[in-house]
Amino acid sequence: MTPQLHAELMNGLKAGDIVPYLGPGALADVRALDDGRPMPATSDELILAMNGGKPMAPKLMYEFSRAAMHVELKRGRAVVTRFLDATYGATRWSRAALHDWLKALAPPYVIDINRDTQLIESYAGVPHLLVQGCARIGGTDYRFRLFLHDGERYRAILPEEAPTELPVLFKPMGSPRPEASYIASDADYVDYITELMGGFAVPAFLKERRRGKRYLFLGMRFTRDTERMVMSELIYGAGSPAGWALIESPTDKERRFLTRLGVEIIPAGIPWLLGRELAPC
Repeated sequence: MTPQLHAELMNGLKAGDIVPYLGPGALADVRALDDGRPMPATSDELILAMNGGKPMAPKLMYEFSRAAMHVELKRGRAVVTRFLDATYGATRWSRAALHDWLKALAPPYVIDINRDTQLIESYAGVPHLLVQGCARIGGTDYRFRLFLHDGERYRAILPEEAPTELPVLFKPMGSPRPEASYIASDADYVDYITELMGGFAVPAFLKERRRGKRYLFLGMRFTRDTERMVMSELIYGAGSPAGWALIESPTDKERRFLTRLGVEIIPAGIPWLLGRELAPC
């Protein structure tokens, strides 16, 4: 946690050699503009929000995907989709400090496993590509939707049509815009991770572009197998070392997992990266 490390990360992010990888903690300071409630981003927060603020059975509280699968089976997939649309598409939220910081930095490639639209809004006036994860769809081998933003609006394109020099925003768990698509339930994750391992959830041009990249994990925890599997596949072909993870109090399980992948743990939070805690320790 030195100024030299901070400078190395900043230079790598600006150059595109280091890819920001955003988890739920990136949204910790976001509040609803109407009533001030926090944006649900973590697994527990999403389950409580989906269930009207009340806990579900302990086995369902383990992970949002499990709770979403229960709701899907009991009440239908549309209920889960409506909840995510209302939460991330219809509610007005304050901006995350990290997203304002990233907007000014404008990295050429960002991975964001959250389902909100703040990253998309940050690039609203900039031509870019959006890769949106999807699952259990017929008529295609792909498990992604690809959109081109021309600086004003999105349109769906085929991978072979992509201008690969543009910035790329990767939302593997989906988002409400430009078209609602979500990876939410256990069934979604089983399908998506299977196709991700098979190479069908990442466009070919992005597989080539990501080779040798290093990653900076922001607001991510690695205590659940689902997020660990998604992450290890999305960074396939990473450089050596693979990157860094900002985790103030990592568990032994996280230490073992990240060490195996070549990811160095930085015992600091997002404020340190934003330049608010630069004193060496």
